[in-house]
Amino acid sequence: MKPILRLQDFIKIKDNPETRIYDVRTGPNAVENYKNEHLKNAAYVSLDNDLAEIGDFKIGGRHPLPSAEKFAETLGNLGINLNSHIVIYDDKNGGNAAARFWWMLKALGHEKVQVLDGGLQSAKANNIEMESGDFKYEKADYPSSDWILPTMKIDEVEKATQNKDFVIIDVRENQRYSGITEPIDLVAGHIPNAINIPFAENLDDNGNFKTSEDLHKKYEEIFNQHSKNQIIVHCGSGVTACHTLLAMSEAGYEIPNLYVGSWSEWSRNKL
Repeated sequence: MKPILRLQDFIKIKDNPETRIYDVRTGPNAVENYKNEHLKNAAYVSLDNDLAEIGDFKIGGRHPLPSAEKFAETLGNLGINLNSHIVIYDDKNGGNAAARFWWMLKALGHEKVQVLDGGLQSAKANNIEMESGDFKYEKADYPSSDWILPTMKIDEVEKATQNKDFVIIDVRENQRYSGITEPIDLVAGHIPNAINIPFAENLDDNGNFKTSEDLHKKYEEIFNQHSKNQIIVHCGSGVTACHTLLAMSEAGYEIPNLYVGSWSEWSRNKL
């Protein structure tokens, strides 16, 4: 199953009984905007409350992972079981928060999970049925397990900065990577020896993901030179990095390391 669900394929499965649709939009008015209008049968998922366990930014950054056990409990509360075909979207180009939810589900070993290409905007533009109010699925049971996708902690990333066998990919926009501006964290700049491949390069001019063939070519050199265990992907707080991990998976590559703490953790400890 491809990780990116193109709109024409979504139309075919959206009303299936095992399909579960989730809206993961973010921002100060996210819940209000969701209640005003969302895809039919889409339940809301909070990045801050459901997909992270926020505490001291110095330890784990702005969006550290919850325990796998707690996340499994959250999935059950959202109406998800092992057989659910999960479709995720948000209201940002490419679906950054949606990609984080996708990565977390894949990290638990969930098979049927996809991100809706183009998100809310594309669905609206193509007259996909919307509704208002608050929608919830009936609770389900989701078995607890461990995270199975590779991640790296800050000290491991520090060692990788001094090892030429590794490549550290910063997916933030170039102005943040270059230290020209920093709208969120305390200090501007980037991790030593990290290279910059902005996540926006995964998208075409319409804000949709490029084809799997184009994405394969884009990351071919990196995967030819490094194993997945030698590739570290990060961003500001471990959310947008998942956008690039999603693109890499769509391209047919195995999912490499996520540095969850990302710049928000690094900039508070290593500078």
